[in-house]
Amino acid sequence: METSTLLPLFILLLISLPILLPRFSGWTRLHKSSLLQTLHSKPKPTSTSEVVSLRIYPIKSCRGLEIPRTKLRMHGLDLDRRWMFVDATTHEFLTIRQIPQMTLINTALSDDGSLLLLSISSNHTTTANTNIPDPSLYNQTISIPAHPTPTWLASHTHLAQVTIWDTTTDGYIYGPEVNTLFSAFLGRPVALAYKGPTPRILKGNGHPRLLGREQSTNFPDVHPILIASEASMAELNSRLQKNGADPITIERFRPNIVVKGDVPWSEDEWKVEREGGLDLNLDLDIVARCARCARCQVPNVEPDTAEKHRKQPWDTLMSYRRVDEGMKYKPCFGMLSAPRNEGDIEVGMRFEVLEETKSHRYITGF
Repeated sequence: METSTLLPLFILLLISLPILLPRFSGWTRLHKSSLLQTLHSKPKPTSTSEVVSLRIYPIKSCRGLEIPRTKLRMHGLDLDRRWMFVDATTHEFLTIRQIPQMTLINTALSDDGSLLLLSISSNHTTTANTNIPDPSLYNQTISIPAHPTPTWLASHTHLAQVTIWDTTTDGYIYGPEVNTLFSAFLGRPVALAYKGPTPRILKGNGHPRLLGREQSTNFPDVHPILIASEASMAELNSRLQKNGADPITIERFRPNIVVKGDVPWSEDEWKVEREGGLDLNLDLDIVARCARCARCQVPNVEPDTAEKHRKQPWDTLMSYRRVDEGMKYKPCFGMLSAPRNEGDIEVGMRFEVLEETKSHRYITGF
């Protein structure tokens, strides 16, 4: 290109600079401001802790397992309470409340996570309804797909109505190849059910009118997630020991997410929390709304033996944990939660409380 051609272009550039530079500067100021506003609009935590344990209970009321990481779904942690045992005739749900021996039914995952492995614990002295153990029951393992496909379900189960509390929903009922073992162990005809496609919409504190959205879950009692605090567990154990009782494990309360916690029972005022924090390299903002979990006497059952203590920890909890005006005749331990988003969750993640309230009130609804 000749010098005579370049010279006019250079002069044009010099003339344009005073016009272009202010616009570019304004653009950078505008977008920098928008970015800062976006960052500052994220709620700042009122307190922080750490996720120290993740637990799932694939079959309602049966023994669960601890895992290092999993997926948080809108309906709860992946695989949590996707199954439940029902009466083989009425299809009404069965729990530890009626049958403590259900906690002796173990769940595990195959090495690749594709299979759910079911077995019966042998570290007790009797079967459910007799004084004579049947050793053959303890040597069997039932394997079923952890994430059954529609094709598999169509070939191995049938869809039927099942009842959980006062709600009728649907479930895929397994056949005798699964049910025979557990019917023999529990001393009554039972059937395993996998949650069907009909949404089981949250009630009580999770009612759409209160939650602000319609959300469903599988087979937990109330909400998809239960969060518990190690600090509160330690405080309860100190009281149990002062009362002459043995300390217990947090497994008794069947939580999904266990956090370290700083101040015992500070969770009573949690309203919204987030796992992961703002610096997580994922598009993830796992947030939930909370309600206190009013307890029954399931924590009185020792998971290793299925023995139910006549008094503890119920009596100790009743002496000082009837803290919710909506359920004064039951003690509270842990917080019920409904996730807003989905994503990966793992042990070691930061746990942030974003909002607190002193206005929690338990609302009955199953």
